[in-house]
Amino acid sequence: MNSGPSRVFLARLAGVGVFDPIGDQVGRVRDVVVALRSLERPRVLGLVVDVPPGRPVFLPITRISSFDARAVIFNGKLNMRRFARRPAETLAIGEMLDRRVVAENVEYLLVDLAMEPMRTRDWEITKVAVRRAKGPRRLRSETLVFDWEEVHGLEVPDEQQGAVQLIAAFERMKPADLANVMHELPAKRRGEVAAALDDERLADVLEELPEDDQVEILGSLDADRAADVLEVMGPDDAADLLGELPPDQREQLLTLMEPQEAEPVRRLLRYADNTAGGLMTTEAVILPPDATVAEALAQIRNPDLNPALAAQVYVVRPPTETPTGRYLGTVHFQRLLRDPPSTMIGGIVDRALSPLRPTMSLAAVSGILATYNLVSAAVVDEDGHMLGAVTIDDVLDHLLPDDWRESLMAEDEASADHRSPS
Repeated sequence: MNSGPSRVFLARLAGVGVFDPIGDQVGRVRDVVVALRSLERPRVLGLVVDVPPGRPVFLPITRISSFDARAVIFNGKLNMRRFARRPAETLAIGEMLDRRVVAENVEYLLVDLAMEPMRTRDWEITKVAVRRAKGPRRLRSETLVFDWEEVHGLEVPDEQQGAVQLIAAFERMKPADLANVMHELPAKRRGEVAAALDDERLADVLEELPEDDQVEILGSLDADRAADVLEVMGPDDAADLLGELPPDQREQLLTLMEPQEAEPVRRLLRYADNTAGGLMTTEAVILPPDATVAEALAQIRNPDLNPALAAQVYVVRPPTETPTGRYLGTVHFQRLLRDPPSTMIGGIVDRALSPLRPTMSLAAVSGILATYNLVSAAVVDEDGHMLGAVTIDDVLDHLLPDDWRESLMAEDEASADHRSPS
């Protein structure tokens, strides 16, 4: 018997923790699976739950013992085979939010759905929460709730469906988790979500998607918007994505980007993929030798900084923009923690490690990082100018099989289709 509220709004479940009977969290709610039925209320089949590392699995509604604003608790065991949506099923959050519907001869946008338990122990969608699609702003901000039977248009896909409510439902998701969601949406819906995301969020998500999805989504944007998103991406990720495009499209987007953003990307595109130059980013923490420990620590505290890049500061003669003045060495963050804040970093530089050369192979780069237990290393040209830094995450991206993201996101149908008939 399910306990907790007798009416549950589905969009509010997105991101809620899912716990087993002994109280251990196994994942978070991604979506709700429903079966749309002609002239009848939709039946709720279960939840899609994201379990680490981003695997969606199916949790039947009959296994859920409790719904709460902060937790979903289930009984029995969770089948860990990957969820695959069947043709007769619909994802309530991913596919139904933001649809245009009609109630009482007025057009609305669907913002949420509510389910309630029936005497048969089934759960059905009983209520539809909407906002006006048109009219004065005060009316468009008001949320109304109708019975399912009072709303029309949900049985037909909306050709002009937006994604504002869907984005709000998934706001708490990390970029990698949202990338998993987008990967499994239909292409049309994926494009709608991409159009609704702001540039920074879309850039973060693109960096986590397989290359085919990246190219498809970038191609669905108008050229100016695509250039804006590329500007927000890390130069190395932008270069990797542009490298997958035809030369004329690549050059068009580089031309539309701001020159100061396009220049480091152009430099990275000159190097082969599997070399230090092709792996590196130009956005390392680089400071002059007269900078203090306090200044260096302030730089690596930046929450937007990749953790691998925050592990050390590279010391160079001015200028500090890549390609820099002469490279002097590295200061590891543990050394920064041991020295007084007023110490100049030029006096505590580690000069023992030789930097990488841009033409070094992937095998050579990975061997150096492994030998010296490094999470990143400077890339320096033959004249001693620092060009960028290679991080361990980019090395792993290239060491893993080309389709490693797809391998995490998809399995063959035989292993996916594991549920009993709905």
